Amino acid sequence: MGWWGRATRLLVGLFLGGTALAVTSCKAPPVAQSPSSLQGAISDADFAALVARISEPGGFFDTDNLISNEGGYLKVVDALARLGLKGGAYVGVGPDQSFSYIAELRPDIVFMTDVRRDNMLQHLLLKALMERAPTRVEFLAGLHGRVPPSDAVDWGERSVDDVMSYIDQSGPLVDLEALRDEVATAVREYGLPLTVEDYATIGRFHQTFIDAGPSLRFTSFGRPPRPYYPTYRQLVLKTDFDGDQSSYLASAERYEVVRALQLSNRIVPVVGDMSGQRAIREMGVVMRAMGAELEAFDTSNVEFYLWRGGTFEAWRANLESMPLADDAVIIRSYFPTGGGYHPSTVPGYYSAQTLQPGSVLIEGGFRSYWDAVTRGIISLGPIG
Repeated sequence: MGWWGRATRLLVGLFLGGTALAVTSCKAPPVAQSPSSLQGAISDADFAALVARISEPGGFFDTDNLISNEGGYLKVVDALARLGLKGGAYVGVGPDQSFSYIAELRPDIVFMTDVRRDNMLQHLLLKALMERAPTRVEFLAGLHGRVPPSDAVDWGERSVDDVMSYIDQSGPLVDLEALRDEVATAVREYGLPLTVEDYATIGRFHQTFIDAGPSLRFTSFGRPPRPYYPTYRQLVLKTDFDGDQSSYLASAERYEVVRALQLSNRIVPVVGDMSGQRAIREMGVVMRAMGAELEAFDTSNVEFYLWRGGTFEAWRANLESMPLADDAVIIRSYFPTGGGYHPSTVPGYYSAQTLQPGSVLIEGGFRSYWDAVTRGIISLGPIG
């Protein structure tokens, strides 16, 4: 681990109010132990053990999913703030979309799950890049293989528009190989038993971000690109319901919330099916051991495929097995591929971002997918 990794992990452990746990490296994960407290950093060894303990065998989905295709993903942020949800546990699916919800909710522990093993590998890439980057502009420069500004430390108060404009105009790094080696070294020292093919996949994902830059779009295999799929640049610059920029890269403060969780190993990427027999239930066991309740679960539009495949009830039962806070919410995305536009659809957007109390989903008894995603939804706008 580089000097920046060791030093910042220790500082984050102290910042979070507990004694930093030992940061270790191992070739294979040890017997998994649940962290018993929400205080302090999680060691690399315990991080690797949690990933192994929770993960299921990987599955397939017909997309690279390197970035979200949900243009209105931030439209729920104002409602999340209004509900006053903070702390506890957060679970999400997909790439870095959840980071913007995390920046608002400030959870104590995060689990990122996806049926694709590739998603776990991408999160390791994002983790390594974020840990090495104290500022947003350095993170984006690393992600896209650009030269960071010499005065990056002074960019904390710059707008996200300025940051993105810099990345668009900055030249490519001369020594990309050194950056890739640095990322690979960081990932290796997390202690996960990755294969040569895994490292090649991480490198391929990184190269995709470098080659496409902020113009990267969501890609499906065997399906044509959709005109409403946003670019990475557009996702970063999107606004919430009130018209404010609120992605995790919108401000230094929001970025630091996510980075602190990364540095303390509290964003745990796993391979898991929401309707599977292991991952979601094992997350619940870990949450209980830590004394954490689930505050929010971002399902994206995964439930559409679970309903179509006849496994929605298994997902509902998995959720019911978790320790839910009374005010827990489900964040989801709805695409009108098989029906009408959702009541939460914001004009100008194809898909709808929605909020639903977790208790409504657990109650079950849904007659259709439409019933499941519209029953008891929470208004995204101001009340009254």
